[in-house]
Amino acid sequence: MRYQTKKITVSRSIGYGLTDIMGGGAFTIISAWLLFYYTTFVGLSPVEGASIIAIARIVDAVASLAIGSITDNFFQFKVGRKFGRRRFFLLIGSPLMFTYILLWVTGMNYWYYLLSYLLFEIVMALVLIPWETLPSEMTKDYNDRTKLSTARMFMSGIGVFLATFVPGRLIAFFGEDSAYAYFINAVFFAILFAICIIISYKVTWEKKLTPEEERDLLAKMQVTKKKSIPEYYATFINVLKDYVSTLKIKSFRKHLLIYLLSFTAKDVFNAVFIYFCVFALSISSSLAGDMLSLSIIGIPITLLAGYLMIKVGPSHLYKIAYGIMIVCLLAFYGIYVTRPESIIIYMFAISALYQIGRAILDFTPWNVFPFIPDIDEIVTRQRREGLFAAVMTFARKSTVALATFVVGIVLQWGGFVSGETTQSSQAIQTIVFTLVFGSSILLFAALFVVFSFKLNKKNHQILVNEITRLKGNGMKKNVDPRTKEVVEELTGIKYEDVWKDSIERESKSVS
Repeated sequence: MRYQTKKITVSRSIGYGLTDIMGGGAFTIISAWLLFYYTTFVGLSPVEGASIIAIARIVDAVASLAIGSITDNFFQFKVGRKFGRRRFFLLIGSPLMFTYILLWVTGMNYWYYLLSYLLFEIVMALVLIPWETLPSEMTKDYNDRTKLSTARMFMSGIGVFLATFVPGRLIAFFGEDSAYAYFINAVFFAILFAICIIISYKVTWEKKLTPEEERDLLAKMQVTKKKSIPEYYATFINVLKDYVSTLKIKSFRKHLLIYLLSFTAKDVFNAVFIYFCVFALSISSSLAGDMLSLSIIGIPITLLAGYLMIKVGPSHLYKIAYGIMIVCLLAFYGIYVTRPESIIIYMFAISALYQIGRAILDFTPWNVFPFIPDIDEIVTRQRREGLFAAVMTFARKSTVALATFVVGIVLQWGGFVSGETTQSSQAIQTIVFTLVFGSSILLFAALFVVFSFKLNKKNHQILVNEITRLKGNGMKKNVDPRTKEVVEELTGIKYEDVWKDSIERESKSVS
């Protein structure tokens, strides 16, 4: 595919990144407030509330796999060729953001909350999966992709800040016992999300098909029309095999593991922090929201992280992020044990430091992601951005579903009682241990994997240069030793087994 020659400017990067105000904002509100809302205002037990989030995200995770494959092949349809195989979903996703309001209506039963949340999760997937592939669609340059991803995380930081600051202010205005604050919050964010997504649609673009690719597309469309039901079943099996095949790429396996462990640690923190403040430290939920809103610190930190991403690479960024967060988690435990006189000041100071680490954690994985399809390309000779985005989304939503459900079970097992203004000492201790030690163990596990992660700017450029050489009919036997070493390190596959044509791959699979 050919890349368009439009320049990746700061304004275009910001326009692209605006959609992550929804990505960062919606997930933050849901992670920090939804379970608390269910157990406080709706009357659901911790297990019931957590099961809604878990079930919806598992169903959505499965749907996300299909969405990734659909976007990769959406040029087969007229609307895909007219509006773009990725950007079409931004166009329809913008008005669908108003389904977010349905989550925050009181007085409904369990099934209403399950179905409304499931609907919104699928709508988010329809937008985020194709949108996440756009940096790979728009440019192949490392620095330009980093510029796009940095703008994305900058906007995500704004979304996270708004998602914690606005609810806190509304709760302070309407009162701690008012569910109306949550509904007004939902209306505000639904409008904001819709505006941001349509702007991203306007300022982005996709690769142009070469004449050869257009001919292949037309041929594929004719074959698809003639398929029988058994052939569709075989196609479905092949799609599943494609998803599994992404895990053959060594860098992607490590990237995925780092991403899941560290973000699950953040999920556990977000799910329990409000409970920790309200019940373990007797701090109001509005003040807890203000502490979370210190995420605004992450906005300038994101710019610094974008610079460091180019200068020192992702591995060092991960180490900095995890180190800061682990220290802060232990400091929160120290506050709980010692109960200093100026507890609010200490909590705000530690929360500010935690948000620095959290911002770097949020920034790094999705800045690494645009380079993963390049590693896959030297193995498969295909561009499968949508496939990798779908696998990441599937894995992420599966783990966050599991983490949320486990948190609900742990809270209920620990004696937490819904609707009560005070909790037993056992329930409080359960909250504290889940926040501090549950999150810390996951961060330590992610840190362990980081030490063997080798993808950085230098190695990526070596790999891209080799792809360019091979596309120019360069001979594999003429590869220089350093390039061969980098390709094998990033792919986890012997150099002799990469860049094979379809006939070679098929004959090998048969044998």
